[in-house]
Amino acid sequence: MSRVRAAAARWLATGQPAVVVTVIDARGSVPREAGTRMLVGVDVVVGTIGGGHLELEAIAHARRLLGARRTTAPSDDPQRSRTGSGLVGDRGLETVRHFPLGPALGQCCGGTVTLGFAPLDASELAAWPADDRLFSLQLYGAGHVGRALVEALRPLPIDLAWIDEREDEFPTAPDPHDPGGAGIRRVAVDAVEAEVAQARPGDFYLVLTHSHDLDLRITEAILRRGDFGYLGLIGSKTKRARFEHRFEQRGLDPSVVARMTCPIGVPGIAGKQPEVIAAAVVAQLLQAASSRRSA
Repeated sequence: MSRVRAAAARWLATGQPAVVVTVIDARGSVPREAGTRMLVGVDVVVGTIGGGHLELEAIAHARRLLGARRTTAPSDDPQRSRTGSGLVGDRGLETVRHFPLGPALGQCCGGTVTLGFAPLDASELAAWPADDRLFSLQLYGAGHVGRALVEALRPLPIDLAWIDEREDEFPTAPDPHDPGGAGIRRVAVDAVEAEVAQARPGDFYLVLTHSHDLDLRITEAILRRGDFGYLGLIGSKTKRARFEHRFEQRGLDPSVVARMTCPIGVPGIAGKQPEVIAAAVVAQLLQAASSRRSA
């Protein structure tokens, strides 16, 4: 569940009024694609439809709707519309607005965007895609790089199983009201390589434990499945060569082994600090996810 949808569910449960702004249609050069949602409250905004003048106009209009008088009876005025929530559609208070970005807002984008404005209620939340994950990831290792990766991944709409045999290596649990997007499950088990069987076809894997022998066992289990969307193994080119030799001895398919990413991270980014490695790896994961969606 994305952090925007998670916030919407939380606000709905606590009765916090809000308007959901949705990109209904996007044509030409536009900042965000159709289906993008932003949650606007009285004094807080979660998510973005692309920033700039368009977003400022959308937030202002959503807050005018939040402040509009509630209606209890239908109107005969054809210029007015009424939603079940009591938000008023009036002159200047439409629930659908069309924006030519260049001529209307002075933005460099040359496209057009149509925005919908709807009250946050149960039906609106039910219509929200529940499965808007970028990918599902098994991350093996709760050391320094593993922790940095989890923090870098936290804002993203992904499923993340964080796995280590050392329960005390996991940091203190985050605030349960943290608006992060990642659904993080901490898994502390002895035979961590057995967790590979719990993944689904196409899932992503990152292997960066404290032990080369453990890395080898986990990676072999993933390669024997062969249905991974991405497999990253932390280490140097020398480590890769040694592992490939071991896999060859064990009869693994060389074409599957060739799909393993090691070293990990977008090439050309210097620095071995955990946070730098994490940034390079998250970029690579997003590249892999984008390639899969466009395939």
